[in-house]
Amino acid sequence: MLRVLSLGAGVQSSTLALMIAAGEVPMVDCAIFSDTQWEPPKVYEWLTWLERQLPFPVHRVTRGSLRDSVLAKQNANGQRFISVPWFTREIVRKRARDHLGRFLTGFIEYPKDGMGRRQCTREFKIEPLVRKKRELLGLRPRHRTTAILCETLIGISVDEVFRIRMSDEPWNRNTYPLVDRRMSRADCLAWMWRKFRRRPPRSACIICPYHGKDEWTEIMADPQLRAEVIFIDQAIRAPVRGMRGEQFMHASRKPMGTIDFSRPEDHGQIDAFNNECEGMCGV
Repeated sequence: MLRVLSLGAGVQSSTLALMIAAGEVPMVDCAIFSDTQWEPPKVYEWLTWLERQLPFPVHRVTRGSLRDSVLAKQNANGQRFISVPWFTREIVRKRARDHLGRFLTGFIEYPKDGMGRRQCTREFKIEPLVRKKRELLGLRPRHRTTAILCETLIGISVDEVFRIRMSDEPWNRNTYPLVDRRMSRADCLAWMWRKFRRRPPRSACIICPYHGKDEWTEIMADPQLRAEVIFIDQAIRAPVRGMRGEQFMHASRKPMGTIDFSRPEDHGQIDAFNNECEGMCGV
């Protein structure tokens, strides 16, 4: 049976990878890193260091550039696009009613906040991972089997058991060694510091709408990353077919260049997952 580590290159999956290297978790045949080509530079630097510590190969796979896909959507050039769950503020139009609920002549309009659909995780994280596993197993396109041929180790810790899920592929079984060992994210950080005196970065795209306040503060302190974030944040407010309103990168629904993250009223951001994006976020 093929044993594969799903490597997000963040805290939990990096700890799991090094625990395997140290013999604390049974050996795998390889690790697979799904690259959106839009991770912060520190994640790629960490991944390069991590690969040198591991006795098994790390396959970097990619569907292409998530950034290009985001901009292709905004350009409405006919290319198939990937949706990122931006924060939305739509203008809703409804028939006016009186206090008894009777329809009146005319309409009323009001803003309604929401979030867009998430397709980026599946199409840029999960699908490249599955394709690589099928390639390693020698499964041809459309080949179906119910025999368990692969075991995928996923770096979810005990404080995130809500993210555990069964595999969608009948030939694959997901396992969660950190949960089996009752290890939390804090335990992973402590293990990493004790063994290597290092702290892994959190793995998530530069423009991930699930960044917390501290991450946005760090990103916006880097001039190049700040310029990129502001550029994309402005681009996603280009008119979107079928939507009356705007999209924003931040939950405050303010332009990124105007947000002061030191102000409590500008925090406004949700943090849906504490660790790396392994194609399991949002589960």
